[in-house]
Amino acid sequence: MAGLSVACNPRAEYQSAMSERLRVGLIGAGHFGRYHALKLAAAARAKLIGLADPNPERAKSVAWEAGCPVRTVGEILDQAQAVIIAAPAEFHYDLTTRALEAGRHVLVEKPIAATLDQAQMLIDAAAHAGLVLQVGHLERFSAAHGAVSTRMGQPLYIEAVRIAPFKPRGTDVSVILDLMIHDLDLILALTDSEVVSVDAVGAPVASAHDDIANARIRFANGAVATITASRISLKTERKMRIFSQSGYLTVDFSARKLTLVGRGIGMKLPGFEEFGVEQAGWQDHDALAAEHEAFFAAVLDGEPVAVDGQAGRRALAAALMVSESIAQSRAVAEASGLIPRVEGE
Repeated sequence: MAGLSVACNPRAEYQSAMSERLRVGLIGAGHFGRYHALKLAAAARAKLIGLADPNPERAKSVAWEAGCPVRTVGEILDQAQAVIIAAPAEFHYDLTTRALEAGRHVLVEKPIAATLDQAQMLIDAAAHAGLVLQVGHLERFSAAHGAVSTRMGQPLYIEAVRIAPFKPRGTDVSVILDLMIHDLDLILALTDSEVVSVDAVGAPVASAHDDIANARIRFANGAVATITASRISLKTERKMRIFSQSGYLTVDFSARKLTLVGRGIGMKLPGFEEFGVEQAGWQDHDALAAEHEAFFAAVLDGEPVAVDGQAGRRALAAALMVSESIAQSRAVAEASGLIPRVEGE
């Protein structure tokens, strides 16, 4: 019976081999895929068995850097125990489905899929096969997330700003799925509550998709979040403000510092002796390596999946609600003459 139990659970065959190196294949060697390849090449608990990319020159270049062979997707699925999918978002569902059907554990970049139905099918497939499905919400593994989550109680209001200059990379999707989804995932983790309403506006400026967006989100527990994302700004800025009954926290992710105002902490405020100010910073660590280590631990050691399919689906659901609200706002603006109607829409 023990042998049958192992055979029926693909995770179990790895969990007893703490020193085993997981055979990992990479699908997608673009800008971020290259980072995955280099981290995998240096990982102590994994062996990069090869990478695949439809651009043969790109695949050859990244494979040379990482010291691994170029393979087809089929060869990777035949030879790997686990795969990391860093292909464009439109291919996430099909590639993840193929990997799960081949019995491979998967770390897929965000967003998990294009639709909620696709996301749920991936979750169900992984659960049925007893396979790890982790979604690449990298911010969950950052030192910044740790610094914020350990210092803040249940938030009442969150304001997040993430803006950056325009780069052609990533414009295959909207700024909501490109940048805003990072803050959506963090805020969903901090509030730990369902989204009940979204009011959003956005506009395509430099690409075919929305390049700037603002959303006001209300949660079932009464918390509210306002999020701004832009990829057409003149500078890079990442900031967050959070307040709760226990205090007020401001975070500058670029400067790696935060300031907390609350009762009974830090330096006393003149005239408000029961309140104090605490300032802190953090040293960046390698979030991508930490994400990989969490994936390896889930496969090899049976640890809980750090950012599982349900978390990926929840972030996608919030992002799609923002996109839908933007579409509704745009229709109203066009009807009123505030913006010109686009022919063919």
